[in-house]
Amino acid sequence: MKHIAAYLLLVVGGNAAPSADDVKGVLSSVGIEADADALTRLVGALEGKTVEELSEIIEAGKEKLVNIGGGAAVAAAPAGEAAAAVEEEEEEEEEEEEDVGGAGDLFGDSDSDF
Repeated sequence: MKHIAAYLLLVVGGNAAPSADDVKGVLSSVGIEADADALTRLVGALEGKTVEELSEIIEAGKEKLVNIGGGAAVAAAPAGEAAAAVEEEEEEEEEEEEDVGGAGDLFGDSDSDF
């Protein structure tokens, strides 16, 4: 994914045909080491493609991801459970705050002389 992102950044930036070295340069500028094999396959597969063709490839990939199913619906359930857990935790904190009340004269508000 990082290789594709760097490749597309180069294309959007005006480099119509980024080389493997171009992509390595982008990745290394942010401290990421490129995988030479993956990069060679990527550049070979996208070599000579226009921006329109790249857009079509991306759209086809999105369609494949939809067919696989995905994390959006699966992730929604845990998010609801997490929200309920947070709400329950907030209720517990409120109860604890209400129980604390007995330390009001801790620093000398009482009438006794020590």
